Amino acid sequence: MFDLIVRGGTIVDGTGREPFVGDVAVADGRVAAVGEVEGEAREEIDATGRIVTPGFVDIHTHYDGQATWDSLLTPTAWHGVTTLVMGNCGVGFAPVAPGKQEFLIGLMEGVEDIPGTALHEGIDWNWESFPEYLDALEGRQYAMDVGTQVPHGAVRAYVMGERGAKNEPATPGDIEGQAAIVKEAIAAGALGFSMSRTIVHRAVDGEVVPGTHGAEDEIFGIARVLGELGEGIVELAPAGIQGEDMSAPDKEMDWMGRLSKEIQRPVSFALVQHDVAPKDWKRLLDLVDEANADGADLRPQVSARPNTLLIGHQSFHPFSFRPTYMAMGELSLEERVAELRKPEVRAQILAEESFYAIPQIKVVVEMIENGIDKIFRLGDPPNYEPPPEESLKAIAERDGVDPFELLYDWLLELDGKQLLMLTLLNYSDYDLECVREMLEHPRTAFGLGDGGAHCGAICDASMTTSLLEHWVKKRTRGPRLPIAQAVKKMTADTAGLYGLDDRGTLEPGKKGDLNVIDLDALENALPEIATDLPAGAPRFIQKARGYEATVVSGEVTFRNGEHTGALPGRLVRGAQRA
Repeated sequence: MFDLIVRGGTIVDGTGREPFVGDVAVADGRVAAVGEVEGEAREEIDATGRIVTPGFVDIHTHYDGQATWDSLLTPTAWHGVTTLVMGNCGVGFAPVAPGKQEFLIGLMEGVEDIPGTALHEGIDWNWESFPEYLDALEGRQYAMDVGTQVPHGAVRAYVMGERGAKNEPATPGDIEGQAAIVKEAIAAGALGFSMSRTIVHRAVDGEVVPGTHGAEDEIFGIARVLGELGEGIVELAPAGIQGEDMSAPDKEMDWMGRLSKEIQRPVSFALVQHDVAPKDWKRLLDLVDEANADGADLRPQVSARPNTLLIGHQSFHPFSFRPTYMAMGELSLEERVAELRKPEVRAQILAEESFYAIPQIKVVVEMIENGIDKIFRLGDPPNYEPPPEESLKAIAERDGVDPFELLYDWLLELDGKQLLMLTLLNYSDYDLECVREMLEHPRTAFGLGDGGAHCGAICDASMTTSLLEHWVKKRTRGPRLPIAQAVKKMTADTAGLYGLDDRGTLEPGKKGDLNVIDLDALENALPEIATDLPAGAPRFIQKARGYEATVVSGEVTFRNGEHTGALPGRLVRGAQRA
């Protein structure tokens, strides 16, 4: 008697081999048989005409706070993910010195755009050390498995206090103290050590993440403990191109390669296409190949679509800070849309100047205003690879209208729920060919979904769905990806990077995590705002259609996008052997 049998599906098993029709049986939380399965089960799922995949492993999320109060971890849970990794980019909530919780909240709020009100209300802070934080997570149940990394920002601030927060140089004693904490965290079950090296990541007070400017002796001194233990990876948001400093990526590649070779552990970093150097990503992949041929293990993290900014009445737009629009702040969306459709209100708003109480907001609005050639309707279902002739600028020029008048009208579509996307990264050529080449590279890791983060401006936790929906099924503007390759990229490959060798493929003995998907129906829904965070704080969520069942450890956690009530997910402590 098995616990579960999924019968008659097209099995895409995560190994990269061609799909085949068969059954998958699960017993005691593990895959018990694959192929033609005889016998009975307590529960059966008819997967005829559906694909059956391993559960997806999302390695780049920021649920560090949400995981302390939320068992579902949506929106990531709606997109076939059965294991997630948080603690990325050097930010997190442990270790924390007594009385310093406010600093870590401000850091997370500034870097990852998670409402501070929700973090204040939701986190109970029943820990100080990183092992105690893991104990707090272990006491909870989830809809998926959860692993985390120890963040440099929190470690540096804990050891160095104000000097660490202000990015003063670390002394040998500071480095030794940080290394001891990271070693303790990895030994207790942290999956890696994460850092931020980019000046884009700033706390609410404007200060960059602790460790952003850390010298090589600090980075190597801390990371060597991973080599000593033979466990964990180094993950970072790299410096990237900074102003006129076009050599920053080369400097990062140099030390990352030397570090990985020395400690014999993987180093994973974000790789995207920048408009200021649109071919740089290719050169960096060449440098990855050179470093890896010399004994390093560099694993660039890449995404499935452009990195975008969502523009709309549910978030913000260039008219948000004009007096007439600001006066509508208390109106519901429906009431606001009715007012905005009045010709006299439209004319008044279009004629006004914006008022900025916060200088940073002005920078964002000006970025939108100067990027009209990169603004597109998102639509329902969303299209993340629109052609250049569908941009705001192109349509305005073709129709002979002012682009901001057209922008005003677009924002009122779908009863004011229309979202526009400003393509910030990975869209220099107005297509996703760069993303395809990044995804096809054998050493890249699929990630950068940022689940749980950027609540008011982005919703990329649906990247896993995009990898199947767009790259396997829908893409018309260039080559697609074979389904076996796409599934392997977000199952066996991501699991293996973090040492989670007990999952990621549908093979006997592996963890019983899987998805049953109607590929013909699979698609992302339009993102929408929900006010379901603690203290009623808002966030973008995005659901999907086509996931008929998601299974964790043999238990069905979601059916057709609805939670079944099952919470078999647990904290993952350290590498998991097959």
